[in-house]
Amino acid sequence: MARKIGSRYTAHQILGRGSAGTVWLGEGPDGPVAVKLLREDLASDQELVGRFVQERSALLGLEHPHVVCVRDLVVDGNDLALVMDLVRGTDLRTRLDRERRLAPEAAVAIVADVADALAAAHAAGVVHRDVKPENVLLDMQGPLGPGGAHPALLTDFGVAKLIDSPRRTSGGRVPAPTTRIIGTPDYLAPEIVEGLPPRAAVDIYALATVLYELLAGFTPFGGGHPGAVLRRHVTETVVPLPGIPDELWQLMVQCLAKAPASRLRASELSLRLRDLQPLLAGMPPLDVDEPDEPEPAESPEPESAADPVRRRGVVPLVPGSGSGADSNRDTHTSMRVPGPDELAGGALGTARVPRPAGGHRPGSARHRAETVRKRRLALSAAAVALAVAVGVGSWLAVSSDSEAPPDSKQSGPAAP
Repeated sequence: MARKIGSRYTAHQILGRGSAGTVWLGEGPDGPVAVKLLREDLASDQELVGRFVQERSALLGLEHPHVVCVRDLVVDGNDLALVMDLVRGTDLRTRLDRERRLAPEAAVAIVADVADALAAAHAAGVVHRDVKPENVLLDMQGPLGPGGAHPALLTDFGVAKLIDSPRRTSGGRVPAPTTRIIGTPDYLAPEIVEGLPPRAAVDIYALATVLYELLAGFTPFGGGHPGAVLRRHVTETVVPLPGIPDELWQLMVQCLAKAPASRLRASELSLRLRDLQPLLAGMPPLDVDEPDEPEPAESPEPESAADPVRRRGVVPLVPGSGSGADSNRDTHTSMRVPGPDELAGGALGTARVPRPAGGHRPGSARHRAETVRKRRLALSAAAVALAVAVGVGSWLAVSSDSEAPPDSKQSGPAAP
């Protein structure tokens, strides 16, 4: 059913849903558009509406071939909508769900496009803050690039900043910005987990995480309880991916550095990725399996026995803290900043080690069970070998005794 958005636009059908609202295929004075209609609870927030109006120039001013540009902002009654370029294609998450992992050449081409978009945004003083596959669109009508990759465009610039800005208290004071973590746990830079304000380097860290995921099929620090995910970002070292050129791996390691100053700038990352593309031509997707899920002891317990399972991304960091996220937020969520003791981790650590196809992560429960099974088999084989050896020895002794000459059986001097 068609729906009027303001006086100039008509929304015809839903294209997708996200954490902030619903994206519609729409029609405007200049032709087809995408209309992002924010959730009703957000549209009814007068402070949020005021921030959108104040940031209008920043939202409308970012123009780049790899950015989904915002064309208009509509504030009409209970409707708060962003009118954007229409991209004929799908998002990167959908492609990952279908293919699991991409060939290195295609993965690098997509990430280089997104790095170009970030370079333009950072030059304009805009930090995205929520780089992830869901916010990367693939233009299926654009020319194919290296590895057959469709052009990639980054969307939702500025939305995370506006929606997630701290609300004012009743006294007009703004809460301290370091009390909550806003974002998607798998892609959060360590400095955000530690409560520091987001700078351009957080986008580089998130984009390097996306590249790792495109190559491996899983994120380097994800999996399990969000509290454990945050802890890994701060304390664990990224584990190498087998089968990729060392030049690409070293580039990824630099962009996943814990220290923001050690990471490349977006323009540098794009340039170096494109320089590596000839080296990756013809390489097939990597043959690795996702690590085993962490042991239950590595993650905090559920809030109660009545609520043993929660969806990934909306679990509170610690029992009783509350998720701070509504039911629509599958990945983008709000959590309390963890304390130093919560980030310390356990004695065994929480690193998720990629494993060759068919194997188990060293130290995991499955790996230990497999090791015990192999030891039992080895002990059983040793016992059988020992029994056989004893049996053969006894048989040889009996055979030797029965075949001895009669005289040899007498002892002592012979009778006269």
